[in-house]
Amino acid sequence: MAFHEVRFPAGLSFGAIGGPERRTEIVSMANGFEQRNTPWVHARRRFDAGMALRSLDDLSAVIAFFEARAGQLHGFRWKDWSDHKSCLPSVAPVFSDQVIATGDGQTCRFQLTKEYRSGDTVYRRPITKPVLNTVRAGIGGVEVFIGTNYEVDHASGIITFGAAPETGAEITAGYEFDVPVRFDTDRIAVSVASFQAGQVPDIPVIEVRL
Repeated sequence: MAFHEVRFPAGLSFGAIGGPERRTEIVSMANGFEQRNTPWVHARRRFDAGMALRSLDDLSAVIAFFEARAGQLHGFRWKDWSDHKSCLPSVAPVFSDQVIATGDGQTCRFQLTKEYRSGDTVYRRPITKPVLNTVRAGIGGVEVFIGTNYEVDHASGIITFGAAPETGAEITAGYEFDVPVRFDTDRIAVSVASFQAGQVPDIPVIEVRL
């Protein structure tokens, strides 16, 4: 699948409706009990890009972006305003936000992740599209620096250290990130008269697995 490392205009994703989707298979038993299972390890996010459009100029920008991606053919980056940082939305990322791994003295490459915790239950989401110039990292509680101690692949979310962190050292990171998505339609249908009257087009966007 082709992926374009370009972000959907952030100002036009602000106000879009969407969020994570899970798939749960439920079997109801004759005795009234249920068996529940899921084939998905990770959630998949869906958004409606049409909900954020406020003017004909906005609509023109989205159509241009849609045409450049050839509809559903090419993926792109999307800023999920409700969940785009390693920390709370109201603060800036720092190097200690997320524990992404523990050093073993041999491994140099690590995937950025984000932890979602509720009680004793923890879900770790792979972060594959960090935003350029936002990643900060630390080893054993001490900040290290990009270009000197490590490099980041912003297309995969892989951080590579020049020297393997010592065994037992916590590897931490803070960052902003995008969601890899594609349009979930090959057609945008809109009436200019209806749009001016307040009826927005339906432009679905869906997360892609990379």
